[in-house]
Amino acid sequence: MKFIITGSGGCVCTPKPLCQCNVCVEARKKGYPYKRCGCSLFLDDISLLVDTPEDIAIAINNADIKGIDNILYSHWDPDHTLGMRIMEQLRLEWLDYYDKIKPENPINIFAWADVMSDINQIRSKYGSLLDYYEHMGLIKRTIVDSYIEINDIRISFVPVQKSKSVSVFVFESNGKKLVYAPCDCVPFPNDNIIQNADILIIGNTYIGNVLKNGRIITDDHPLHNELHSMSDIFKIVETMNIKNVIVTHIEEDWGKSYSDYLELEKQYTNLKFAYDGMIVEL
Repeated sequence: MKFIITGSGGCVCTPKPLCQCNVCVEARKKGYPYKRCGCSLFLDDISLLVDTPEDIAIAINNADIKGIDNILYSHWDPDHTLGMRIMEQLRLEWLDYYDKIKPENPINIFAWADVMSDINQIRSKYGSLLDYYEHMGLIKRTIVDSYIEINDIRISFVPVQKSKSVSVFVFESNGKKLVYAPCDCVPFPNDNIIQNADILIIGNTYIGNVLKNGRIITDDHPLHNELHSMSDIFKIVETMNIKNVIVTHIEEDWGKSYSDYLELEKQYTNLKFAYDGMIVEL
């Protein structure tokens, strides 16, 4: 399986609009991989995209993606869904539309039932955007109970036990396993299918206790209830017997540049920090 991290950023892209901090100034000057688009992942083998942040069109172009036939949604949050108009850009040909010609290959949209219900609520005054896209023949929605299989790749949907609806994805093929948990994965699912994964790509993590502008995350900071610390990540790795970890959904608020993360990696074994365009093969 060949994965491309199309977007490694958090709910705010890097550089943050208007921001003149050192990290954002450097990102504007140097471009990728110092720049980060919103969090998303692409599986090249089956032309599958996970999530559509607002800047997904930019991320797709940056990664030079050649085709998208399938989209998975992890949850409804705006930084993972509000780029869904990419469905129009990928399939809608306006001159064909005026000739009443619909696309021959609508994009398959997959989500766990509760997640799909949430996403269906994203709407204009005319109704659900996904209803509109399906009516136009641009997409076909499928609710997933537990897993799907596309070619020789099995994708399991693992719910996160919290009040909002969130899925973690487990990709398996030819004896290899990758787990993608981009956001809202506290508490981390204690599911046997995650055990012994070759790679865990995980977000929902704050990196270090000293963040942008010297802000300190104290032991009683409420962020601990929302995000994983680095020590939490290593507890997950040990408990689930995971071989390698890649940290994604990297927030501009953490106050670190691409170069800083390269230095930070040297402190760890079998852990990398994601960047836009990063290729992960297994």
